[in-house]
Amino acid sequence: MTPVVPKNITEDKLIDRMPSVRGRLRENVDLSKVTWFQVGGPVDVLFKPEDEADLEEFLKNLPRDISVYVIGVGSNLLVRDAGMRGVVIRLGRHFAKMNHDGDKLIVGAGALDGHVARFAADAGLEGAEFLSGIPGGIGGALRMNAGAYGADISDIFLSAVAYDREGNRHELNLKDMGFSYRHTDIPNDWIFTQAIFRLAPGDRKEILNRMADISRNREESQPIRSRTGGSTFANPPGKKAWELIDDVGGRGLTIGDAMVSEKHCNFLINKGTARASDLEAVGEELRRRVFVKHDTLLRWEIVRLGDADEQIEGTGS
Repeated sequence: MTPVVPKNITEDKLIDRMPSVRGRLRENVDLSKVTWFQVGGPVDVLFKPEDEADLEEFLKNLPRDISVYVIGVGSNLLVRDAGMRGVVIRLGRHFAKMNHDGDKLIVGAGALDGHVARFAADAGLEGAEFLSGIPGGIGGALRMNAGAYGADISDIFLSAVAYDREGNRHELNLKDMGFSYRHTDIPNDWIFTQAIFRLAPGDRKEILNRMADISRNREESQPIRSRTGGSTFANPPGKKAWELIDDVGGRGLTIGDAMVSEKHCNFLINKGTARASDLEAVGEELRRRVFVKHDTLLRWEIVRLGDADEQIEGTGS
């Protein structure tokens, strides 16, 4: 989702129109500092709510003509070079709490996927091991029905809490989420704050061994020590994105300092000084080649935010 705001809003200092909060408001924040690609421009205002009540009041009192987007740890996020208008909300430590009640795992949307997997393992609960192979936070995992190693969020999901743009609280069940492959039906401007997962009792040592296998697999097959955004494209039905990319000569494709990983060609890498436009251009070239040869349009899994050149924006999904 690319936030859109009337041009006259950008002529004023947006931070002067912010409601009173208990959390932290910062102006003109460079988002390249919070994304794994380490590219992109600034956002007008960054808000870190103190707690759920602070978030609710902020949304209720924020003028409706100001766009809002929430980001997690920035692991699958590409912020364009011109930055973005409006307010970005980032959930802090209050939203990273974890607890369990029997086989139910209660986690904040700001908790890291890997931390949740380890917490579940230490509690002797199995079913969340796949999260150890997904970089990012639970809020993003809910949003995209994240998955890896044969499992995804919908397999363990029980319920979630989210707030809409007007600050209304919603308790969501499995049917409400409308899960499908790397997708949910929840509106893009809703903000997840909590999730409850149903797991199963298991042997802690065996669970940790499975997580260790996942870690070794990632180390061997993915460029996890590079400036990357994780999986770039969702797999088309019955196909693998990396195989399609490899078949059209995409492995190693480079524009500026943006490159398709030699190790796993469904990963983009910032080799050092790449711009967001370079990374997006590489991705769009891959989509073009795959479409021409295989009549298949790859769908971006990386979330792209901010102002863009009209030509690039028109080819995005």
